Amino acid sequence: MHDLAFVRANFPLVEEKLRLRGADPSLLNGFYSLDIERRSAITEAETLKSQRNALSAEFGRLKREGGDVALIGAQTSALKEKTEQLEALAADADLKLRELLASIPNLPHDDVPAGTSEHDNVCQKTWGEPTAFDFPAKPHWEIGEQLGILDFERAAKISGARFVLQFGSGAKLERTLANFMLDLHTREHGYVEVLPPSLVNSRSLFGTGQLPKFAEDLFHCDDKGPYIPGQLQENDHWMIPTAEVPVTNIFRDETIDLSAGPISFAAYTSCYRSEAGSHGKDTRGMIRQHQFQKVELVKFTRPEDSYEQHELLTRHAETVLERLGLPYRRMLLCTGDMGFASAKTYDLEVWVPGQQTYREISSCSNFESFQARRANIRYKPEGAKKAEFVHTLNGSGLAVGRTYLAILENYQQADGSVRIPEALQPYMNGATVITRQSLGRAL
Repeated sequence: MHDLAFVRANFPLVEEKLRLRGADPSLLNGFYSLDIERRSAITEAETLKSQRNALSAEFGRLKREGGDVALIGAQTSALKEKTEQLEALAADADLKLRELLASIPNLPHDDVPAGTSEHDNVCQKTWGEPTAFDFPAKPHWEIGEQLGILDFERAAKISGARFVLQFGSGAKLERTLANFMLDLHTREHGYVEVLPPSLVNSRSLFGTGQLPKFAEDLFHCDDKGPYIPGQLQENDHWMIPTAEVPVTNIFRDETIDLSAGPISFAAYTSCYRSEAGSHGKDTRGMIRQHQFQKVELVKFTRPEDSYEQHELLTRHAETVLERLGLPYRRMLLCTGDMGFASAKTYDLEVWVPGQQTYREISSCSNFESFQARRANIRYKPEGAKKAEFVHTLNGSGLAVGRTYLAILENYQQADGSVRIPEALQPYMNGATVITRQSLGRAL
């Protein structure tokens, strides 16, 4: 969410930044009239309050002297009624202004390239050569089903499309990946592990920018009735689309201490997304699931540190891929491909040879003060009298399911088995390869 004073003082810049994002500048329609209406009502109300105070003093003097106070009493009552009307008008204009500001996406950082789609993103780095084989590479859904470790058909019977069952060494590989990532980030990168709730309320989703704009992309529980746009509750429940939501909201409505440096959390959770609007896109396999697991990295920083920390967070996510020997590239997203709340985003894309393409496996974003202003998260700079908004950052470190499928495709062998990356072998009890599983029997 944007600062009212900033938008007022930089209106042409905000319009131009919205155009660069591909957003309609008409989102700002009504801003000036609402702002003028609000400020005029506040100014007039304050003037009337001053007049009323003066009359109240005169009322008291006349009453003490036994004079006639009827006229002054009537004038005071009229001023009170008019002041209350103006205050209500100002409050209504303020609410509409807040709703308008909440609908405007974050403004892209000056480093972000202009563009309209993923085709305008800029490749900044590649690591490793795309894996090649002397046999036809298979996609992960074929590998997993033939090994008996993935079952999409039975998952659909249980829950519907876009779910998967994992068995045996496959299920263990998923668990292993989460443990490996958490160990790396907590032991080497300095993150504090946190296990947050998987259910959050409307206010939390507003704080990180999912509500109200992206309600259809989320799963809303019906325990507290239907979601009503514009009504942010604290006792309703939504399934989290990412651990970013509960972890960022840990400090909602708080002033935190950043004197010792950034606060960094790593969280492993299941994530739930409706994938609204993605019908027919990536429907095979584990690319777009309604439920998936992810290790999320979240940072709270001082504004002057946030872009250095953004580079560091992205590097931490890259380290996971490099330790696993998975080829990837880093993409700087253009203005038209960034998320609603982001000021700058890097996507890490892993090579998947069974599909002969790169697939997104992590998005690492700097939100600057956009989320902090919505969630009211502040810090007090050293020597300052007033608290300021923090900068928040997050990135997948990594999406576990997509890392899983990348391993199946990059480490597949001609006989249908899959080699286990060396970094994971200690977590897999020393196993070096995944072979055909027997369903429901000890391995």
